Amino acid sequence: MMVSDDSRTGRNETDQERQDRKWLDQLQELRVMQTGVQLLAGFLLILPFQDAFADLDGLQRGLFLTLVVVAALTTLCVFTPIAVHRHLSGRYIKHRVLTAGGAALRAALIGVAVLVVGMVTLIFDVVVGRAAALTMMGTVAIAAVALLVVVPRVLERGE
Repeated sequence: MMVSDDSRTGRNETDQERQDRKWLDQLQELRVMQTGVQLLAGFLLILPFQDAFADLDGLQRGLFLTLVVVAALTTLCVFTPIAVHRHLSGRYIKHRVLTAGGAALRAALIGVAVLVVGMVTLIFDVVVGRAAALTMMGTVAIAAVALLVVVPRVLERGE
């Protein structure tokens, strides 16, 4: 049993303990993300059953259908780490599970960002107009990049 004393974290844990802790962290992140993805996908799924849906133009319908596909793919990304864990559990390769889970979580974060930007764009396009939709698309896209990419990198450098 190899014990590592990571002076950066102040933790005294074995490699297996660290991998178990990281897996539990990933599960918590998945729980939070799953709820958000379900809410976004649910919003999209009820739209075609509204009377006003028939009034959408071709661009709005195309954006809607694109968002449905992004929501489906994002949902699959959220569930991928669980499927990988189920398949590989007990094979003593948790590091592979963590690597696959991390990649799936990053893909799901991108999917959530695209969903949020796309949904804001669609709603503004329908309610206010195309110019406002494009403005909000740019604004929310910049906010998404700042919050999901820039802030973590700035915090990483501050270590």
